[in-house]
Amino acid sequence: MAENNVKIHVSHLKKSFGNLEVLKDVSVDVTQGEVVVVLGPSGSGKSTFLRCLNRLETITDGQVIVDGYDITDKKTDINKVRENIGMVFQHFNLFNNLNVMGNMILAPTELKKATKAEATANALKLLKRVGLLDKAEAYPSQLSGGQKQRVAIARALAMNPDILLFDEPTSALDPEMVGEVLQVMKQLASEGMTMVVVTHEIGFAREVASRVIFMEGGYIVEEGTPEEVLDHPKEARTIDFLSKVL
Repeated sequence: MAENNVKIHVSHLKKSFGNLEVLKDVSVDVTQGEVVVVLGPSGSGKSTFLRCLNRLETITDGQVIVDGYDITDKKTDINKVRENIGMVFQHFNLFNNLNVMGNMILAPTELKKATKAEATANALKLLKRVGLLDKAEAYPSQLSGGQKQRVAIARALAMNPDILLFDEPTSALDPEMVGEVLQVMKQLASEGMTMVVVTHEIGFAREVASRVIFMEGGYIVEEGTPEEVLDHPKEARTIDFLSKVL
C-alpha cells in the first residue's frame, strides 16, 4: 500500500451476482479527508461498489484494504473494521421500535462498550450537531424523511468512524428536505471526514467533492476534480450522462 494516508485502497475489484457481472474491474484509492462522489446511471455498479467497501456485499475478486485491513481476506474481523466505517443508507434503516436516542446509543453501547451515560452524552452532542436535539425522544414514525436521514447520519457518527459511506442519501427524500441533509454532509466534509458518496446531486458534487468518479457498466469511466469531470468531461459516456442530468 502507498503512503499511510490512503484510507481505502481498491485494486481490480470484481463483483458478480450469479452470472451477472456488476463490477468488472474497479481500482481506486481514497485518501484521508477526501470526499469522493460517485456518479453514474442506474445499474452502473455504484451502490454495489460502495457496499463492497465494508463487505456488505461479498467480493468476488480483487482486493479492498480499508484502514490497513485487507477486508478481502477471510481472516479479517470485518466487524472490527466496520466499527470505523459509518454507513448511511437511502432508506435510513432506523429501528422503528426504538426512539431516536435508542437508535443512537445501540451500537456504541453494544459494540464499543461505551457506558450508557457516555453513549447518551455523545448522542445528545451529535443530535445537536445535526439540529435534532429536540427529537431525542421521538420515534422514527414521527419524523420527516429529512429528519430521519439526519438521525441516520448522527447514528453513524456515534461510532466515531474514520470513514463515512453514503448510498444515495437524498434519493428517497422530498426535494425540500434534500438541502437539510446535504448541509450536514457539507459540514462533515469541511471538518475533514473521509467520505465516499454515491449520489445524483450534481450541485453537491461540484461544491463539496475533492474528486468525482463516473461509473458505467461496472467500470470507472472517468475520474478527476469536479471541474474536470463535470465541466470538461472527456469521455463520450460521461458527456452523454451529464447532458441528461444537468
